[in-house]
Amino acid sequence: MATNRTFTMLKPDAVEKGHIGAILEKISASGFRIVAMKLTQMTNKDAETFYAIHKERAFFGELVEYMTRGPIVAAILEKDNAVEDFRTLIGATNPADAAEGTIRKLFANSISENAVHGSDSDENAAIESAFHFSGREMF
Repeated sequence: MATNRTFTMLKPDAVEKGHIGAILEKISASGFRIVAMKLTQMTNKDAETFYAIHKERAFFGELVEYMTRGPIVAAILEKDNAVEDFRTLIGATNPADAAEGTIRKLFANSISENAVHGSDSDENAAIESAFHFSGREMF
């Protein structure tokens, strides 16, 4: 059964380029309600834990370095069919393949600096949300 919440991170490249407001506006205009949000910076341990699924991949070290190089915006979003609808809104991982008007098409530079993370399942949305937020930080 689909839930109505998903998790997102505006990644360091999007924050560095000042795209926070524009991306949040696109999210809001697409019918999502922000139920938790914070500007924070991941430590190496945070990034290694969050991306542990990729630990054996060749790009893991670069991913950890990228995700810890500057602040991120972590947020929990609410909407019917949240995970699937948000994945559609952000577009393909490679911005060259992303549909026109998607967040990655508009704001990402490359497959490795792709501006935004979106949970890929309801289960991962819950895990990722709990990683960044306590229950008293969600509204």
